[in-house]
Amino acid sequence: MGYLVVRGAPGARQGSRGSTPRGSERPINHHRIGPEADAARALHLIKVAHTLAWVLFAGAIVALPFCALYRRYDIALLLAALVSGEVLVLAINRWHCPLTAVAARYTPDRRANFDIYLPEWLARHNKGIFGTLYFAGLVFAWARWRGWLG
Repeated sequence: MGYLVVRGAPGARQGSRGSTPRGSERPINHHRIGPEADAARALHLIKVAHTLAWVLFAGAIVALPFCALYRRYDIALLLAALVSGEVLVLAINRWHCPLTAVAARYTPDRRANFDIYLPEWLARHNKGIFGTLYFAGLVFAWARWRGWLG
């Protein structure tokens, strides 16, 4: 809980670092109340869920070629199927994550990262970056499995 410090209160002492005076600390209520607070909480939960999903799929895309490199084609196939399922969901939703539409209900913000905890540049270029990595990983896994790359 945070504290509101009232300077010059009776019995106030300054510590060596200019800390809070003793005897003059009052708790601040940091909990917002009302529809704005509910929207902020809902948006936060959506952003956390969206970020966790992104970490899962980005991790699967990055791990795919490494699984092929170490000849773990069973895991590579599982990762490829997982990401293909997400690609199907995106395709059905006109290349937008369904969580984006849900998050849009709670904020007028429409920056590239309004619905996820990612830097704006990464959120803006996410599909291009990870789509390319995914395709390259699939090609690498296929070529390795076929024996074309040793």
